[in-house]
Amino acid sequence: MSEDSNPAASPTPCQDIQGDGRWMSLHNRFVSDSKGKEPDVLFVGDSLVQLLHEFEVWRKLFSPLHALNFGVGGDATQHVLWRLINGELDYINPKVVVLWVGTNNHGHTPEQICGGIMAIINVIHQKLPHAHTLVLVSYLSSYLSVTILFNSLK
Repeated sequence: MSEDSNPAASPTPCQDIQGDGRWMSLHNRFVSDSKGKEPDVLFVGDSLVQLLHEFEVWRKLFSPLHALNFGVGGDATQHVLWRLINGELDYINPKVVVLWVGTNNHGHTPEQICGGIMAIINVIHQKLPHAHTLVLVSYLSSYLSVTILFNSLK
């Protein structure tokens, strides 16, 4: 399936349903916050990533690594893809990128979700060729999605 026919792999800013510009504001803050930073680890994804900084594991394990958290609640693959293409990776060079996204891709098939994740991985590899990418999947992800993703990585 080509990215053109796959809505989960087509970079799209999140619709501002509340009318408060919150999503774009977070994106702009991430771009601004990344300037002058030298993170070893970048976390990017949806609310599962966004909420990590509220737990002690973040303070104990990830803060010492100068980790950045670019998680946005409600983001689907197409939103993360748009954010990464539009500046969030431009000023940093982490050793590792942790990607956790796909839970909010309601109405997309497992194949479309995997295509979106692969499009994100491709952007990460293009913009950060020396970074290692770790893809996390949640319990909510279907077995089929994970199988398709791992088969496409071979």
